Amino acid sequence: MRKRAIFAVLAAATAVAGGFTVSSAYADETVGDIQITNVTVNGGKDIAIGLADKTITVSVTAADPSGIWDADFHLWRGTDPDNPDGYIKPNEDTTPADCVVSSATTSTCSKTFTFEPDSWLTNADAGTWKVGVQVWANDDSRAQRDAYTTTRLQRFSKLTVNAAPEPVAKGKTLTVTGKLTRANWDTDTYAGYTVQPVKLQFRKAGTSTYTTVKTVNTSSTGDLKTTATASVDGYWRWSFAGTSTTPAVSATGDYVDVQ
Repeated sequence: MRKRAIFAVLAAATAVAGGFTVSSAYADETVGDIQITNVTVNGGKDIAIGLADKTITVSVTAADPSGIWDADFHLWRGTDPDNPDGYIKPNEDTTPADCVVSSATTSTCSKTFTFEPDSWLTNADAGTWKVGVQVWANDDSRAQRDAYTTTRLQRFSKLTVNAAPEPVAKGKTLTVTGKLTRANWDTDTYAGYTVQPVKLQFRKAGTSTYTTVKTVNTSSTGDLKTTATASVDGYWRWSFAGTSTTPAVSATGDYVDVQ
C-alpha cells in the first residue's frame, strides 16, 4: 500500500500561522518599520535526505525599533501560493520560535522541520521548494513574505568504485566498475540512478588533485564500467556532478599499485 502523506497537498490553501490568517492568498505584507534581512535554510545547503529522518533548521534575521517578538515559516512548492502542490509546516507549528537577541532591535528566530522518508516523502517531492516567512515585532509591526527564498529537497546519493586487477603491470588495462544509487522514497530503498553522466577520475600517488579521464553514462541499473591504461600508482574514482533532485557525490578513491 502506498504510504500516506501527512502534509497537505492543497487544492485551496488555508492556514493560520501565529496571528496571520492566510486565507485564499499568501500575499506579501509589511506593517510598521519591521525589516527581514536574511532567511537561512539548512545552513545554506540543499536538503539531501536518505532513508532516515532528517531534521533541519530554518532561521530568519529581522529588525524593528521595538525589537523582534516571534517568527514562523512554511515550505511550499508549485507556481501558485493560493493553490500549492505541497505544503510543509515546522515542528513547532503551535509554539513560538527560538529567538536569539543580537541587539535591542535585531533578533534571529529559528524553527525546525523534520522530513520522514518512510512516512510521507515521495519521489515527486524532490526538487525546489519555496520558503514562506512571517515575523512579528513587540509593537505589533509584522512582515510576511510568501517566497522569500527557495531550497531544494534532494534524494541522497551513493557512488562506489572498484579498479582491477590490483596490482597491475605498467601499460596494462584496468577495468573500473562502480554503481550510482540514490534514495527511492517510494520504496524505502536505494536504487540505481539510470543514464547519468559520471566522470572517471585519477589522482597520482603523492598528489592531491583528481583529473578527469573520461565520462561514462550509467546503465539502466545505475552500473558503471569502463577500461583505462595503468601507467603510475594512484587512486581511481567515479565522480557525479549531481542534478536538481540528487546531490553531487564522489566515490572514495581505489588505490592501484602499478608494477
